[in-house]
Amino acid sequence: MIYHIDYVSEGLHVKGYLGLPPQLPRSSAHEMSKAFNAIHGVSIIGTLACSLNKDTIREGFSGSTAPKLPLVLYCRGGIGRIGAVRLKWVEEFAAQGYAVFAPAYRGNEGGEGRDEFGGADTMDVISAIEWLSRISWIDNSRIHLLGFSRGAINAAVAAALSPHVSKMILWSGVSDLAQTYEERIDLRRMMKRVIGGTPTKFPERYLLRSPIHYAARIRCPVLIVHGTRDEQVLVEHSYRMLDKLQEQGHQPEAHLYEGLGHHFPPPQHAAAINRMFDWLKK
Repeated sequence: MIYHIDYVSEGLHVKGYLGLPPQLPRSSAHEMSKAFNAIHGVSIIGTLACSLNKDTIREGFSGSTAPKLPLVLYCRGGIGRIGAVRLKWVEEFAAQGYAVFAPAYRGNEGGEGRDEFGGADTMDVISAIEWLSRISWIDNSRIHLLGFSRGAINAAVAAALSPHVSKMILWSGVSDLAQTYEERIDLRRMMKRVIGGTPTKFPERYLLRSPIHYAARIRCPVLIVHGTRDEQVLVEHSYRMLDKLQEQGHQPEAHLYEGLGHHFPPPQHAAAINRMFDWLKK
């Protein structure tokens, strides 16, 4: 089951999606959903049924009551309708036995405010971590971040600022937004409009949207996933992030997929998810 959530971030009503493992007994999922009523500023505004086939679902939750669930907070890529939350991903991650939350970011899907492409919208992730960490059935020792593409910015900022983050995955992630500006001519007009100008005019605004800037403040283990033929976010972004983390004394892991692009074909995508969750469960 996926719940469509309205929550408050810095006084703004923003949207997100919460997925629960399909292995859960329906009665347990119903009891879990009641916990939202006790959290100020958080409400369920709709539900969506899970559409996964049984082969995708990992076994678990054989008892009558579910244990505390680990959480993956999935930070979407893109901006606006481009790169919107992939509900199939929420389902696939939840099928691994995790609760999954995906912020849509402010200004998207009817949410208030304005998506700043890794600016103030990063607080939508941190705000979500704060209220999710107060839910009784979330395991506070296993709150993980996954940042895809531009979502790597939101994930890295949250990992640097929130004490609740246990592990972080950066999948096909941007590491230096000024580098992205140089590489993606097709995105320059949007970036100048949203950020206010070019990297030359506002270098600090681009720096504050670059995960490599936060490497020294990230305390959790990091996994980097990237296809070597990615044309939307070049794999060099991940190489730079790996180097920066290592300079800071981290021992990041990398799952690099030879010949794959920004989005993986279904068989490789499924295998990458299983491998990624095996890393989370170590």
